[in-house]
Amino acid sequence: MKKVLVLSLLAAAVLRPAGAVEIKAGDWTVNVGGNVNAYYTVARCKGDFDGGLALAGRTLGCGGEDRRTTVGNGLLPSGLVTSVSSNQGGYDVKAQIGIYVATATDSAIAQNATVDVREAFFSFGNATIGTVKLGRDYGIFGDRVILGDMTLLGVGAPVQATQRGRVALGHIGAGYAYAGQYGQIAYTTPAVLPYGLVLDVGLMSPVDDTPVVAERRYSAKSTPQVQAQLSGAYGPAKGWLGIKSQHFESANPAFGNLRMNAIELGASMDYGQAAFFANVQRGKGLGILSDADQGDVKTTHYLLQATYKTDDKLKLGINYGQSRNTDDGPGTGGLKSNANVTLGAYYALNKAITLVGELGRTRSKGFSGASSHMNGVSVGGIIQF
Repeated sequence: MKKVLVLSLLAAAVLRPAGAVEIKAGDWTVNVGGNVNAYYTVARCKGDFDGGLALAGRTLGCGGEDRRTTVGNGLLPSGLVTSVSSNQGGYDVKAQIGIYVATATDSAIAQNATVDVREAFFSFGNATIGTVKLGRDYGIFGDRVILGDMTLLGVGAPVQATQRGRVALGHIGAGYAYAGQYGQIAYTTPAVLPYGLVLDVGLMSPVDDTPVVAERRYSAKSTPQVQAQLSGAYGPAKGWLGIKSQHFESANPAFGNLRMNAIELGASMDYGQAAFFANVQRGKGLGILSDADQGDVKTTHYLLQATYKTDDKLKLGINYGQSRNTDDGPGTGGLKSNANVTLGAYYALNKAITLVGELGRTRSKGFSGASSHMNGVSVGGIIQF
């Protein structure tokens, strides 16, 4: 149960308000947006590897069963996002709060009252000085890949240990590490450089490690986490380069301290009705799901994707992601890699509702050579407002 709880707290994704409802109040504009989504998901698990964060293993993939069915959230939780914006004294100012809830639980009568406030920040700036943001928001490192993942509007890897009471994982842990939510002070440069180059840099409140298999080894001290991303565009192509780093203090002198250093490189391109996407992350202490969850281990994530719009309504896509540990450290539980391939169809019923159908296969391998796989089918939809 501890493993399921920790995974559930980590599994999430990014949603920006659609901005369909606006209210003018003097100098201020109040914007209310969000989404509600639900998917009928069936997952079947087979194989003999079930260690660590094996997403295709019986424990996590199928919630301790050989087969599991859930009607729950996809990669996105259902959420309500409220923001206010104005121009005050020559500065564009904004404040935003995002509140999120889950659809599926294991009880038909218990209160589904767990509320997750992931965003609570304000920002100010203009075209000359750029923008400063203060408060709680998603991380800079990893935001492009999760926003570019086609399964953001679907399910991706239908990990049942997280979909009940939270969300599915998309390609988190099988293609990229989660962007996370941090207390932060961040700065975005104005778009005045060639090729639309923009630099985002943030000082994040340092976090403890998030182990699932081993005991907690590290804690945050006084040194903030640093994240930065340089992004730009050239015609239909976009690219980005990101980094993040944090010093972790060891809870036991025998382990030694840990410096998490990670780098990310990604690109996307639209070519007519087709779109292509690629992203890679690599670093020590990067973790499978979140910061330092595997301890002092090097991890590589990558995601490849291709989509095609047959018309204004239907988008078809395929993506493949893998997350691989280089070393068999104590925090890995013997996990060498998770991989997921998803085939998806996304149909815009109207401007608000997207209907989704996905087929997926997730595979987990251990350093011992053992492996497991999970086959999943998901059908449902999302309304964005």
